[in-house]
Amino acid sequence: MFEVAVEQGFASAHALRNYKGRCENVHGHNWKVRVVIEGEKLDQTGMLVDFLDVKSWMGEILDRIDHQFLNEIPPFDVVNPSAENIAEYFYQQMTGRLDGTPVPVRIREVKIWETEIQSATYRPK
Repeated sequence: MFEVAVEQGFASAHALRNYKGRCENVHGHNWKVRVVIEGEKLDQTGMLVDFLDVKSWMGEILDRIDHQFLNEIPPFDVVNPSAENIAEYFYQQMTGRLDGTPVPVRIREVKIWETEIQSATYRPK
């Protein structure tokens, strides 16, 4: 089994609905996201997936949420913008982009850091 991981950062604000504490108020983070892709075979170049492609796909998602108030952006206008839900959102958004890869690959996990010491991970079943 092979794995490729790409990390990128973004800045955004959110307010956690139904949270009893300071995080219910609008506040921001310098987030970090890591997407881990796995597969059993390499392409003819000897790569699982091109790092540049993964970075580009992540960039398309980040362009929608970077320097934004997440609570105003679908699906977070309805879904609470917790780190857990943001990780699942990245998984959902990235999955469709893998369909055209030269070899079969899948996302093993997406990890989101709110701070250097706090993170949430989404792994598909």
